[in-house]
Amino acid sequence: MGELFTPEAFEETGGGPLYLQLHRLIAEAIASGRLQPGDSLPSERELAAMTGLSRVTVRKGVAELVASGQLVQRRGSGTFVAPRVEKLEQALSLLTSFTEDMARRGRSVESRWIARGLHAPAPEEVMALGLGVGEKVARLERVRSSDGVPLAIERASLSQAILPDPEGVTDSLYAVLQGRGLRPVRAVQRISAANLNAKDAELLGVNPGVAGLRIERISYLPSGKVVEFTRSLYRGDAYDFAVELKLAPEGERNP
Repeated sequence: MGELFTPEAFEETGGGPLYLQLHRLIAEAIASGRLQPGDSLPSERELAAMTGLSRVTVRKGVAELVASGQLVQRRGSGTFVAPRVEKLEQALSLLTSFTEDMARRGRSVESRWIARGLHAPAPEEVMALGLGVGEKVARLERVRSSDGVPLAIERASLSQAILPDPEGVTDSLYAVLQGRGLRPVRAVQRISAANLNAKDAELLGVNPGVAGLRIERISYLPSGKVVEFTRSLYRGDAYDFAVELKLAPEGERNP
């Protein structure tokens, strides 16, 4: 790796501020395969000595790559090339569970449970689920991974009447609901941009502040009763959400 970080290497980066030259040098090494996922970079002090740059310049150049998700910093361990994540496209026209979606792609699914239990509902859960006085809410919180890569954090809330035993959910929530004859048939879903906080970023194995997708879903039974209120965070580098649009019938178009 020593031949990559030399003062001479900056003669071929296209000029500009030195921190941007370092940024380009490392980014191009990652793109070309000279630096592989999991490779450790020299420390800030070592990089400064190898390149002849100041530690402030090195820190700024590396920070740009950390912010973009190309590098990952682990406290006490150092800076590493981030693992490559396959971009997944998710259609918004289908109401499926994470387990079903990954199975359709032929991918494995793993869950890391953070919490499962019955609780007194928060005001937003009372509103979303239409809970009555004294009703409890079942909360399920877990990190969803596929082929060993954490992709999403799911935080689902259901009324105790719908899910009296949240500990009984070990894999697919929708499979449990289907077994009880309570699987949702439609949902309203809202997607917004989010920057991941330190806690959520650690759960997803990315840097704090990187881009993510916040998805809020309210799902309904055929009767119109709300069955599920879910707030999820998806990695922005791993997911694209796609929807097919069609021209409205001529009589419904605005003049």
